Amino acid sequence: MLRVYTSPSCSSCRKVKEWLNDNKIEYVEKNITQGILDEKELKDILAKSENGTDDIISKRSKVIKEQKVDLEKMTVSQLIEFIRDNPTVLKRPIIVNDSTIQVGYNKEEIRTFIPRELRSIICDKTSCDDCNK
Repeated sequence: MLRVYTSPSCSSCRKVKEWLNDNKIEYVEKNITQGILDEKELKDILAKSENGTDDIISKRSKVIKEQKVDLEKMTVSQLIEFIRDNPTVLKRPIIVNDSTIQVGYNKEEIRTFIPRELRSIICDKTSCDDCNK
């Protein structure tokens, strides 16, 4: 099942949820501003990110600038604790499945989250050349 990490004020998050709903793809929404993020899930996101913290953390975040945080010097445990204490440093939305993540809303790349068995059905409706890959 897909997990989608969102925040209420994020327009890209709304686009992702709308796209998933329109394509009848089930997902679990995780609002990063409500409660504490799960350590295991954060480790999973980090493990799946191609460029580590560059993919998932906004270096322009107010918290990072004000605290002069050096993410490169943190251990994984320290990084997880930092994210849990400051969840708004995460870029949004983050879409996670069993093997990959996508950060942000990208109209073309989000199609990789369509289950293979549904691709041809959805593509017939949208005339998509990419879905048969």
